[in-house]
Amino acid sequence: MPISRRNFLQFSAAAVGARLLQLPSHSADRAFCRKLASDPLRPQYHLLPAHNWMNDPNGPILFRGHYHMFYQYNPEAAVWGNMHWAHATSPDMIHWQHQPIAIAPTPHGPDADGVFSGSAVLDHGTPTVIYTGVAPPASASEATLRDGAHTWRETQCLAVADDDALRSWKKLPAPVIAAPPSGLDVTGFRDPCLWREAGKWMLILGSGTRQQGGMVLLYTSSNLRDWTYLHPLVIGSLSASNSNNPVASGDMWECPDFFPLGNKHVLLMSTMGKVHWKVGTYTQQRFTPEKEGVVDWGAYYAAKTMVDRDGNRILWGWIRETRPDADLIAAGWAGVMSLPRILSLSPENNLQMEVLPSAASLRGLRTATLNLVDQERALDRVLIRDLAAELELTTQSKDDEFSITLQSDAGAFASISCTRRDGRRELRVNEHMAPVPGNVGSPISFHIFCDGSVLEIFANRTVSLTTRIYKIPSGPLRLTGAGKFSVNLLNVWQLKPISKDRLTGSLCS
Repeated sequence: MPISRRNFLQFSAAAVGARLLQLPSHSADRAFCRKLASDPLRPQYHLLPAHNWMNDPNGPILFRGHYHMFYQYNPEAAVWGNMHWAHATSPDMIHWQHQPIAIAPTPHGPDADGVFSGSAVLDHGTPTVIYTGVAPPASASEATLRDGAHTWRETQCLAVADDDALRSWKKLPAPVIAAPPSGLDVTGFRDPCLWREAGKWMLILGSGTRQQGGMVLLYTSSNLRDWTYLHPLVIGSLSASNSNNPVASGDMWECPDFFPLGNKHVLLMSTMGKVHWKVGTYTQQRFTPEKEGVVDWGAYYAAKTMVDRDGNRILWGWIRETRPDADLIAAGWAGVMSLPRILSLSPENNLQMEVLPSAASLRGLRTATLNLVDQERALDRVLIRDLAAELELTTQSKDDEFSITLQSDAGAFASISCTRRDGRRELRVNEHMAPVPGNVGSPISFHIFCDGSVLEIFANRTVSLTTRIYKIPSGPLRLTGAGKFSVNLLNVWQLKPISKDRLTGSLCS
């Protein structure tokens, strides 16, 4: 069963994982570091911690010329639990340096059982975060999170940076939002998102009720500390599911993010294993969705955005693992941050994305390019080593029926195919599927990033599909094609790692 955000091992298995990562000697340290650095499934240019478990991006922010990324992290094992905020910094959102853990649970505090997701803002120039803390409820009526495995009280907590490097944070002792609005029987109450509006702070929380399904709650404040509940920003519909986990059924929306884009507003929220987007109009503090879709059709969750130094809206997401729990424990690491994506709207107000152009700084040797004189042999020239490459590929097929396979001598690594189903084009990457808008026979432009066990694929800027592939090829990958199609553009680059040791960081320095 694949691991999701809150689907994790029972205590006994987690304890095994923790023991595996308790390194008793310098020789064990060195052996563990060699194992991490030599793991061919471990990404080389995506952000991930030295070892153990990571999930949601938290509070990405640009401060004094540096990008700061915080993320959910378990410092004890390669499984979910014991949530802290880990911290990494970058000059360009591509090359990262790990920093010490930023925020840890406070014993007997409102976050005693975990520092969950949240956001960072500048309050009069001072970095400030609001996040969800979880702790045992004093009574059953205080519980806001019941997922079939845990019963927790979720509150919204505030911390202020104590230094310009954002390494030290001072928490307020009490939550700034201690309970859901009166009268709401919530199925969740977490993951605050913040912005400024008309001289005040606005905040939304992921939630849902047993009567109405998923929703996003809207609050306002003049000082980040005293909050007034206004109303739901948007409400979903109630499912017919009897699931113990309301996120799995769609009756609770987590990780909401809300921001202006072009002349519209965009809401992101995570539920039913996917990140969903809604584009619409925001007036008088109410949001009216007009279009909706899925951000990524694969192993991608808990999206979070920020604004970069050029004013671009940057999207981050957690690339989750899809292999068995025992494999995570054996590997000693789990979870990867997606590459940064620039968001925009199409003329039809559909959400578009493309990988940040500065990712081109990773390019090494160009191993293939299209020869217009000999298109039929273009794919044959592709050669990808070490599972680290970028591919640009534009194809066209009159009947929208073709496939392209990345393979080694050991067989297929990844199959990318296009077909028509019920009159619509459909993209399939291994076992994952996604609809591809467009007229019959129109070109499809692919942008593909391969990094160890991670494959991020973008099609025509409006479709993304991230998948995990736990195969070790027997040598370089090559491209083969099947079906009647032409190749109108082809570029392939080897990509360079962002550290000498696959980001094994201070553990191995």
